[in-house]
Amino acid sequence: MAAATAIRVAAHSSLTLLASSPSSSSSIIKNFRSISHLGIISFSANPLLFSSPRSKRMAHVVAKATLGLTHPAQIDHPKISFAAKETNLVEWKGDILAVGVTEKDMAKDQNSKFQNPILNKLDSQLSGLLSEVSSEEDFTGKAGQSTVIRFAGLGSKRVSLIGLGKGPTGPSYRSLGESVASVAKSSQAKSVAIALASSEGLTTESKLATASAIAKGKFKSESKKSTLNSVDLFGLGSGPELEKKLKYTEEICSGVILGKELVNAPANVLTPGVLAEEAEKIAAAYSDVITAKILDTEQCKELKMGSYLGVAAASTNPPKFIHLCYKPPSGSIKTKLALVGKGLTFDSGGYNIKTGPGCSIELMKFDMGGSAAVLGAAKALGQIKPLGVEVHFIVAACENMISGTGMRPGDILTASNGKTIEVNNTDAEGRLTLADALVYACNQGVDKIVDLATLTGACVVALGPSIAGIFTPSDELSKEVVAASEVAGEKLWRLPMEESYWESMKSGVADMVNTGGRQGGSITAALFLKQFVDEKVEWLHIDMAGPVWSDKKKAATGFAIPTLVEWVVSNSSS
Repeated sequence: MAAATAIRVAAHSSLTLLASSPSSSSSIIKNFRSISHLGIISFSANPLLFSSPRSKRMAHVVAKATLGLTHPAQIDHPKISFAAKETNLVEWKGDILAVGVTEKDMAKDQNSKFQNPILNKLDSQLSGLLSEVSSEEDFTGKAGQSTVIRFAGLGSKRVSLIGLGKGPTGPSYRSLGESVASVAKSSQAKSVAIALASSEGLTTESKLATASAIAKGKFKSESKKSTLNSVDLFGLGSGPELEKKLKYTEEICSGVILGKELVNAPANVLTPGVLAEEAEKIAAAYSDVITAKILDTEQCKELKMGSYLGVAAASTNPPKFIHLCYKPPSGSIKTKLALVGKGLTFDSGGYNIKTGPGCSIELMKFDMGGSAAVLGAAKALGQIKPLGVEVHFIVAACENMISGTGMRPGDILTASNGKTIEVNNTDAEGRLTLADALVYACNQGVDKIVDLATLTGACVVALGPSIAGIFTPSDELSKEVVAASEVAGEKLWRLPMEESYWESMKSGVADMVNTGGRQGGSITAALFLKQFVDEKVEWLHIDMAGPVWSDKKKAATGFAIPTLVEWVVSNSSS
């Protein structure tokens, strides 16, 4: 795709990249600057042996970095206001009136009249057009079905029926929000009303959850071309509790949008340094509760992070160790938590380079999905400001590349807790960076740690593209995180930490190897991480290699951010 003139690159969903002058700016990066090589790190059987200044000068020289002359375009996400209404649905005035219907709601009597009172009332106002169109289009309310009718006669310009399947659930409500977003985009609607054909049986609590699920679906669609600026919800109550719930949902979804932008950004735009800049922007935006500390290579050397630095050694883009800390605006702290995210902004596989069909090397920009989840959660929590809880957001950001300065198969690395690792596969690099990040997290005096990583293909084989695997020695922490995921509407499945599998991780020359082979690969990866967690700290690992990316949409999903926020809030005293 080389060209001397401007290059246009689409980065899917919320991030469009456009070659332009260095003055281009966006929410991801303002401009590019030259990048200097910070030197060679050499590892051998003598653990953590760093090279001399002379050998640093022998490293390959990097000219001023152009990063493909690609700069992101400015993106302004539309501000959408949500409001709960209790007025007559038929009298609502706006662009689209969307009604979520189950298969049962679509039942008709012998005169082809809807038995559902809301649909019957709408149909009467439309002189039977709703019934006629649904029959002609064979719309039965199945999940995924939708139909739109444009007409004159009601306050709204269009009526859309959206199928919820046999019975409404959290996922179907989120799908309703996404479907309404799609309809609104195609018709360039500015105002939308959403109602359920059957909401009578919902409790007050379930109405709040339903409103939140619908709003999440709308926000997560986040089409940059949308003109939508207002959404009214009917039949789900009103008042301060619902308004508070909608605001909370909006704050979570702002974090989801950030997370998706970060993962969607290509690796020549989102370098470790840029990821660190984004973290600093979060701290600056919420400086009343969040502080930032960014460690460079020399500072990481002082902390003896040989495992992390071994992965980073081959790249001309220097590593950045990111540490954000949230402290509540008032009150005492009862719980200290840490969220640790894998931050590989690109993973070539190193000398065990990713090759062959299905290796997905072209998608390895998403290998920092764990760090995107952590930073997205930080942004959301900076707005929510839960009380009684301190949260550390930790990312060991770097690239896994190939060069003469790089980590080799057979090298021995020494992590910051003194444990030695024989590298038998340079493509099992994420766990090496997480090793030092987990040690660092434990040193912050936290009570509980959740780490997130696009760690193993084995987990995708086991659970598919929609479910993340979780591993933990703690039943209690597992219950907490799974409960948070259920509220968030995300799918997790606990897998065993079979200690007997550790036998395959033993080394003849070090404390351990970094990979135990193909069988049980996600389990041995979790067992590896466990070696770097203090036994006094509750710890849970999320392998999100499957759900971080949507092959269908060719875009990031923002996975795990809602779960992380819900988990932190559940540990707070707010």
